[in-house]
Amino acid sequence: MRNGIAVGLAALTAVACSRTVKDSDIIQESYYAAEVLQSAAESPKGVHGALERFRPLMMASFVNIDNVQASSTFGRMLAEQVGSYFTQHGYDVIELKLRNDLFIKEETGELMLSRELKDITQQHDAQAVIVGTYAVAADKVFVTAKVIRALDGVILGSYDYVLPMGPNTKALLQNDRQKRR
Repeated sequence: MRNGIAVGLAALTAVACSRTVKDSDIIQESYYAAEVLQSAAESPKGVHGALERFRPLMMASFVNIDNVQASSTFGRMLAEQVGSYFTQHGYDVIELKLRNDLFIKEETGELMLSRELKDITQQHDAQAVIVGTYAVAADKVFVTAKVIRALDGVILGSYDYVLPMGPNTKALLQNDRQKRR
């Protein structure tokens, strides 16, 4: 009897240990994040104004909150998907392929647009920049996406979401981990 229980417990333990975290549909999650951003940013903000479809948006790669000057496949892909959503919904989206000068880190740890990026948005008459950060945890990635008005840095809309750390997400983050070693 004891052997049967031990075998049963061993089998249950093996099944529990073999469970892997499954990826969510990252495209669907990115599109939903973009939809929330669009809805929030198009809502009247009193004197702050709202997004206008006839003025371009700039899209920056999403970055690891612990290393905002580095890029990753994961961050670039999220930005591509969010930008794709805005393009599909009638916005002109200008891609930023810059890496190092998109943000400056204040002593408080807050992110804000750098002067160079403000100059670029003025050159393109971009009304806002879509940016994002992510933080990697043990089995999840926490993502924040924002639409920031280029003129004054006011956040017109933001959205926080969590992605499970499935095999695809791990693979997309792999180069991010290698850069930090």
